[in-house]
Amino acid sequence: MHNLEVMLGLAREALENGDPGEAVKLLRSLAAKHPDHGEVQALYGEALVDAGRLPDGLKVLEEASRRLPEDLDVLSALGDACFEAGFPERARAAYQTIVERDPEDADALVSLGLVHFHQERIDQAEQCYRKALTLEPDSVFAWHSLGDACFAKGEVDEARKCFEKALELDPDDPQGHFNLAEFLYDNGDLMAAESRCREAIRRDPRFGFAWLTLGNICLDQEQVQEAVQCFQKFLSLEQGPSSKEIRDEVAALIEGLREEL
Repeated sequence: MHNLEVMLGLAREALENGDPGEAVKLLRSLAAKHPDHGEVQALYGEALVDAGRLPDGLKVLEEASRRLPEDLDVLSALGDACFEAGFPERARAAYQTIVERDPEDADALVSLGLVHFHQERIDQAEQCYRKALTLEPDSVFAWHSLGDACFAKGEVDEARKCFEKALELDPDDPQGHFNLAEFLYDNGDLMAAESRCREAIRRDPRFGFAWLTLGNICLDQEQVQEAVQCFQKFLSLEQGPSSKEIRDEVAALIEGLREEL
């Protein structure tokens, strides 16, 4: 058991350090030896998804969910994988099941809200986020998501308060700096947006969408060469199937910009 915990710790560390391939290597044999260990199966499926092997990750998690129907960690990982794969209704069903079994699972409520938000049910998404915050007032995940919902509803001041609250709770969170950068960019404050975006990248150099936003900011400031470099960085980092459409658009944009250089 001690060795199992050590291996799980190493796999989590690899994922946190942006090396899902190493996590997959560490977890492959563990998953085979411990088919009924929910934490192992959930982490293995997550690692496969993060490594760009989404079909394999889905298969692992679906099989684990059938074997361990009561394991909420597996169900949560399956919901995340389904959402990533473009199956929002399957993701919604997974998250809804978790909430029904554990009404105080704030993360599941936020994840359920994200599905509603993706399907443009903004009011339902906001209800999920606010309920999550009654359970966990310091949930950075919930504050980020509530900020997005408020912004989508045109409640700009409220959205900014949410993003700033999330950053206050976790000043080192790259996502917090990125969300505020996106907010500032959408409101035309390019200099402040660029500063926040670079701060997000400084904290996580593999944050693909931060590179994309920084590229857009540079382009708006007519810094074409730097914009192209940022877009190329985005393409090198975002390889998942859910990013295919935006990747194609960015690749076409790069080709057009190169003609101007």
